[in-house]
Amino acid sequence: MRTEVIEIYQSGKGYKAISKALGLQRTTVRAIIHKWQKHGTVVNLPRSGRPTKITPRAQRRLIREVTKDPRTTSKELQASLASIKVSVHDSTIRKRLGKNGLHGRFPRRKPLLSKKNIRARLNFAKKHLNDCQDFWENTLWTDETKVELFGRQMSRYIWRKRNTAFQKKNIIPTVKYGGGSVMVWGCFAASGPGRLAVIDGTMNSTVYQKILKENVRPSVRQLKLKRSWVLQQDNDPKHTSKSTSEWLKKNKMKTLEWPSQSPDLNPIEMLWHDLNLKNHARKPSNKAELQQFCKDEWANIPPERCKRLIASYSKRLIAVIAAKGGPTSY
Repeated sequence: MRTEVIEIYQSGKGYKAISKALGLQRTTVRAIIHKWQKHGTVVNLPRSGRPTKITPRAQRRLIREVTKDPRTTSKELQASLASIKVSVHDSTIRKRLGKNGLHGRFPRRKPLLSKKNIRARLNFAKKHLNDCQDFWENTLWTDETKVELFGRQMSRYIWRKRNTAFQKKNIIPTVKYGGGSVMVWGCFAASGPGRLAVIDGTMNSTVYQKILKENVRPSVRQLKLKRSWVLQQDNDPKHTSKSTSEWLKKNKMKTLEWPSQSPDLNPIEMLWHDLNLKNHARKPSNKAELQQFCKDEWANIPPERCKRLIASYSKRLIAVIAAKGGPTSY
């Protein structure tokens, strides 16, 4: 319509004729023509809008503070700006950080790694990177986990840029074990899930050895592992105690040397995740139901899922090497 106004105007017609021809108010016709005469166009032009309250100096301060400490809240940033006489709503701060690529996200939980842990993880990854697939397929992967009856606890946000989720400052260090819950021990291999045992009472070396005695060899037979099979376990004190070490030696169970604080190197963590999702969907109302659901869902894990996890194991080692022994996305 605006273009038609200009075309008719250029043909020599006046405001009145244009208004009548196009059914527009004369004031509208006049405004369109004046805009065209002044700017050479009739399209909408950018408007300045309300001046921003966050000055370039204040923006630099915001970015500097959340880069230094990603756990800084928008309320704390609001107070920080107030100290330099910049008064804005905390939602304005969040929007400004978002425009600079910093978004509020829940921090990923990863084990706290010492320099010794990092070095051991890197050495493990380099040592085993070129191992044949047959070795990993004949490893019996084991672990214990706590299964919560009512899900995970809430966590606070952090400010971070895209693809920085696993930088040290953007994760929450955790120890291995975190209502109602049950502790379970499980194992699996490339050929499928092995046995799952519910742990009653306190877990110690004696209880752990009993679990191994009742579940490891039956699982090895069930999963049809070769005679050269290897037992994977982490470095929990119950697993590495003198009595457990002697028991393993007596029972001729060869173990895989394992770097501490490395759940991301154990693919069973993915199966724990699957188990939690399945249990959550079934909504157990008490610990007895939770225990039964755990056993049911573990037994129903598709062998194909296990096979895929082991088939891609080298990618975990590559990720650790790429992270120089630090946290990975697994």
